[in-house]
Amino acid sequence: MARLPILMYHHVCKDQKHSKSLTIAADTLEEQFKYLVDNNYKTIHFSELKTYSKSKPLPSKMVIITFDDVYVSQLELAYPLLIKYKLKASFFIPFKYVDGVDSWNTNEEKIMSVNQLNSMNSDVIELGLHSFHHKKYNELSISEIEADFEASEDFISKNKLPIQPVLAYPYGKFPRKNPEQDDFFKTLKKHHIDYGLRIGNRVNNFPFKDNYQVQRIDIKGEDSLMMFKLKLKFGKFPLL
Repeated sequence: MARLPILMYHHVCKDQKHSKSLTIAADTLEEQFKYLVDNNYKTIHFSELKTYSKSKPLPSKMVIITFDDVYVSQLELAYPLLIKYKLKASFFIPFKYVDGVDSWNTNEEKIMSVNQLNSMNSDVIELGLHSFHHKKYNELSISEIEADFEASEDFISKNKLPIQPVLAYPYGKFPRKNPEQDDFFKTLKKHHIDYGLRIGNRVNNFPFKDNYQVQRIDIKGEDSLMMFKLKLKFGKFPLL
């Protein structure tokens, strides 16, 4: 089985003094992207994973880059770097906040508009779901989750967005106990979701053991290049 690290990013800023937690400086991001390219890592979209299986293994040194929340900063600072280094990424959209601000967080940072989302080259950026309301799934009832899916699907249809059936769980949260977890996963299947992304900070084996518990590695703004290398290789490294 191939190892497949999935990197998770959020807001991007211009200067190092604000590079911490979920915000990463563009210079730091570029250093990480350059490391991937210089060390022969290749990026892949979730939609391309279907071409691989146990009989056709994923090539070595593959990685998936993900960005949550579709901040305008990602379009202005991360997208040009992805193009520069010929990398691919998946951007996950909280649909209620499109062309607004991150009301669940700072209430200040701009979220991309539909036109901005559509302006990006689909060979570079794959768009996915990050719920409608950006609420924690483990705190919602199944009926509330259903309503959230319906609102997302209505927004996608009205705005003709090319969304892949991949869902990044807001805050990485989802029901952990049954019957709630079984009901949640049945809802994902009902809405034709191929992959559900948690956090977990582990490097996945592919094919995934569970398509609805795919783990991502949380890259922090204060991470040094050495820390990035360790996370890329080990995920939740014991000494971190």
